Amino acid sequence: MKPETVFLARRAALVAVACAALGGCMSSSPVWDKHFGEAARTTAQVQIINPHAGEDAPSPQSIDGNAAVSAMELYDKSYKSPPAQANPFAIGVSGGSGGGGGTSQ
Repeated sequence: MKPETVFLARRAALVAVACAALGGCMSSSPVWDKHFGEAARTTAQVQIINPHAGEDAPSPQSIDGNAAVSAMELYDKSYKSPPAQANPFAIGVSGGSGGGGGTSQ
């Protein structure tokens, strides 16, 4: 082998051993673990408008039970039988005279 190749191999081995030895001294993981999830918790807390909403008095009822049941039944029926759609090819078609021709002069 050439002496240059041996020198580069020894230097690469030395750098690899130094990186492995110093990698064990690194202590960033506990710091990161201590703050894990802070951004998500902060974002959730910022989005809460009234954290004591459950302690407030309940709002008065605005609709009676019979009217609510009737409204929900009508709502359900609207999805069971949707309204008939018009034929999209019949737009602008009428049974009258053409009336579209102009006079030629």
